[in-house]
Amino acid sequence: MTPDEMTAELRRRLAFSHAPYSNVRVAAAVEGPDGRVHFGVNVENAAYPEGVCAEASAISAAVGDGQKSLRRVWVASSLPAAIWPCGGCRQKIWEFATAGCEVLSQAPDGTTETETIEALLPRGFRLPR
Repeated sequence: MTPDEMTAELRRRLAFSHAPYSNVRVAAAVEGPDGRVHFGVNVENAAYPEGVCAEASAISAAVGDGQKSLRRVWVASSLPAAIWPCGGCRQKIWEFATAGCEVLSQAPDGTTETETIEALLPRGFRLPR
């Protein structure tokens, strides 16, 4: 999937988000080493904070499809600027990330900022595999 196609697909999936409480829609995609991409959106509920972040949703979809490592994660939202995964999602990404896993945050204008998961979660915690 090209960067432009990914941007368009994430923007399209923002409409699937369920965010009646925060009104912030988030879509995410995760890519495994074999190139397969899995998508997720945030799903809020009244028992806040028991909802699901878009990144966690995408990781769950990947794991449910047998994908247990990530090389790239994309995040987009309805906010006017780029956003980054919350601390809990950074840990979730860390646990499945390959070394140097890229996290790409896409702003509504299509600009993309990139960091490694190591930069976003220095000294992250991982049990031996």
